[in-house]
Amino acid sequence: MAVIIAIANQKGGVGKTTTSVNLAASLAVAEKKTLLVDMDPQGNACSGVGIDVNIPEYTVYDVLMNTDLDAADAVIDTQVPQLDIIPANSDLIGAEIELVGEEDRETKLKNKLRYISSRYDYIIIDCPPSLGLLTVNALVAAGSVIVPLQCEYYAMEGLSRLTQTINLIRKQLNVELRLHGIVLTMFDKRNNLSHQVSDEVRQHFKEQVFNTVIPRNVRLSESPSYGMPVLMYDIGSSGAKAYLELARELMQRN
Repeated sequence: MAVIIAIANQKGGVGKTTTSVNLAASLAVAEKKTLLVDMDPQGNACSGVGIDVNIPEYTVYDVLMNTDLDAADAVIDTQVPQLDIIPANSDLIGAEIELVGEEDRETKLKNKLRYISSRYDYIIIDCPPSLGLLTVNALVAAGSVIVPLQCEYYAMEGLSRLTQTINLIRKQLNVELRLHGIVLTMFDKRNNLSHQVSDEVRQHFKEQVFNTVIPRNVRLSESPSYGMPVLMYDIGSSGAKAYLELARELMQRN
């Protein structure tokens, strides 16, 4: 059975999709069969691996809302060997409203992924920047959560709310859910603030913070515009090396 990890943070611009795409690609390069599930209506995870969101016949919206559709029917190969994706597009916006009246609305994704999880070593779920029903579905389906946290002012703003949500879901919907770890992103070693944020987070969360730190890196920022994970765009860049190291650390923790 796959290790299912949700990448979540209700704040935007923290490197959540960047982490989802590049961690999934790095696991695949390590010869771990990996599925990336795009749960964000913006579909950025799709474009990050070169998938045109307007092309797929089925998306995660269809998986959630069509009881007769298997998750496997929406799976698409990517240009990265060992990496598949279930895509998303703007149709997913409607799911937040449509799911409200659905029975078992919080477990839709979990029920669909259970039939394909044996095909993968890892399933990485890219959550939207909110704590709505889409994120709840991801957290119920996952065994753990990785939280990208940017090394900037107000970095810990909202983290306590996310922690409360994780605890609430653990109590009511998914007893196995745990915080897998916090990964520090957008780290600038020349900036004192980055070091201060890193020290504060590590002091507060201790071993729950990954040793690997994701730096600010031009190649990492450029790669999505070319439809590539950074390790395909420039494997020698500091961003690629950091995500390969994060994948290695993740596998060691497991």
